[in-house]
Amino acid sequence: MYDFVVVGVGPAGARFARQAARRGYDVLALEKGTVGTPLACSGHVSTDIWEFTGDGARDELFQNEIYGARFHVGGPNSDAYPFYKDEVASNVIDRVGLDRHLADRAREAGADVREEHTVTEVRERRDRVEVVASGPDETHTFEAKMVAGCDGPRSRVRSELGLPDPDELLHGVLAFSDEEDHQDFVDVHLTAPTFFAWRIPRGDAGVEYGLAAPPGVQVTKHFEELIDGYEIDVSHRCSGAIPIGPPERVTTRRGFLIGDAAGQTKPFTGGGILYGMTSADHAAREIDPDRPATLEAYDRAWRGDLERDQFLGHCIRRAYSLPEPVQRIGLGALSGEIGVHMDRPTSLVSPAHLRTMVSRLFR
Repeated sequence: MYDFVVVGVGPAGARFARQAARRGYDVLALEKGTVGTPLACSGHVSTDIWEFTGDGARDELFQNEIYGARFHVGGPNSDAYPFYKDEVASNVIDRVGLDRHLADRAREAGADVREEHTVTEVRERRDRVEVVASGPDETHTFEAKMVAGCDGPRSRVRSELGLPDPDELLHGVLAFSDEEDHQDFVDVHLTAPTFFAWRIPRGDAGVEYGLAAPPGVQVTKHFEELIDGYEIDVSHRCSGAIPIGPPERVTTRRGFLIGDAAGQTKPFTGGGILYGMTSADHAAREIDPDRPATLEAYDRAWRGDLERDQFLGHCIRRAYSLPEPVQRIGLGALSGEIGVHMDRPTSLVSPAHLRTMVSRLFR
């Protein structure tokens, strides 16, 4: 019997598998396809990403450095309101390569990572869980003391355990062009209903274009308008769900959720790589597979770490739906140099940001 069966080997699942294996636990991690595919997530991340990777990761995955963002109330030709730092604010990375790198680190730590295993059933017993997975040749039933659902916004584990869904599932679209672009700013367009669209330069790897919006919105139509505004051709289109707002419960007696499955994302961008891996670290530290009561400690730990940032993230997102004149006034007043961390809205009141704001007043 395994200590943990991890379902889903994206960043959250791979991180938890690695950290749990390093603590001496017997870990099996199952990925329904090939790790890293299909791509359904942006590669724009904070520089904190390198704290979660192994040696040489930056040389392997890095594509571009970003110093700020230009916000637009309209399309590509509309006025831009720049927000920037005097140091690198974020990186653009090979997103598929990141998943594969993290999975390899989990294997090196001792986790048994298996691809092409689709989980079809999770049965929770008093003293164990049974995870049924369809493999390349046959169907297997794996027994473990606990199961970790790290299988994305439409989590099968979440459904099988009877846990509630995240508050909201947005529909996101990504596409890529072949244009070489080494600019150090991303572009953000507040044109998609209640959310936004983006353009991210990836250096030699091209440019990423994306848009997200709630169900019922004509996402494809808005995305085509974005692309037409930039007058470019795109390829490699992909789409996926983006969970916003964690449910009230992410644990059962012998099961727990991490990452997108638990709604551990930034409400103002939809990004979940760092939040998911941070929560995976909390899970590995707090959960003892022989003591189901420790699941409560995990729930307290990750919520205590992220809930203020998620609350403020919801407040920021509400500004996306303000009337255009109000958006223009707000962006005009606030644009310029900032000291904010892209993953932590609480940094709006950090000493670094406050010093930056004060220094702008006396320039």
